[in-house]
Amino acid sequence: MSAIANIVILTGAGVSAESGLATFRGPDGLWEGHRVEDVCTPEAFARDAGFVHRFYDMRRAALETVAPNAAHEALARLDREWPGELLIVTQNVDDLHERAGASRVLHMHGELRSAWCLDCDARSGWTGPLGDAPECPACGARALRPDIVWFGEIPYQMERIEAALARADLFVSIGTSGAVYPAAGFVRAARAYGAETLELNLEASQGSFAFDETRRGPASVLVPEWVAEMLGA
Repeated sequence: MSAIANIVILTGAGVSAESGLATFRGPDGLWEGHRVEDVCTPEAFARDAGFVHRFYDMRRAALETVAPNAAHEALARLDREWPGELLIVTQNVDDLHERAGASRVLHMHGELRSAWCLDCDARSGWTGPLGDAPECPACGARALRPDIVWFGEIPYQMERIEAALARADLFVSIGTSGAVYPAAGFVRAARAYGAETLELNLEASQGSFAFDETRRGPASVLVPEWVAEMLGA
């Protein structure tokens, strides 16, 4: 690789799968046994908020049973030691990157441990259930919803992501399917801006063909090896 200063990393479900978190969307198109239309859209929430809350309350509770794996730990090390710009853009709604120690993290699809008040627009850290309609810490209204980007909604901080891609010398995709947009288009954007591109994935993704280099294997193996290379170990 040529001289690298600025890095953008995209992480997907494959990074957290080895920690024991099931990928939300299975090969049959269901989200952990539920139709997308029933749990992952604004319309579903308007139709049956209690059902949607129970789904995400269970996902939030599951975070208590898992821990960061070697891939999270390696990316946290890179975050600590990389002297240039670094942005970890994750499609995951868990907090395993942060629990491993990473700080330069952007959750483009929201976070399980965050609640969004539809009354005052405040977002609050949240670890308990939302299904019992608790009060918003900011305004007291009982109008909280999961702070998750649902189908049909715009992912968070897209302008910041685009700006980081424009400055990147290297774009790395880890554990993603290459099927969910706009994240699936990041590799093409990065290449258009002149960045080198690398994919680390368990198997070929729908976007593998667009990368300069691809490496196959578990994230817990590939990511520590790549981070060691980048840090000169």
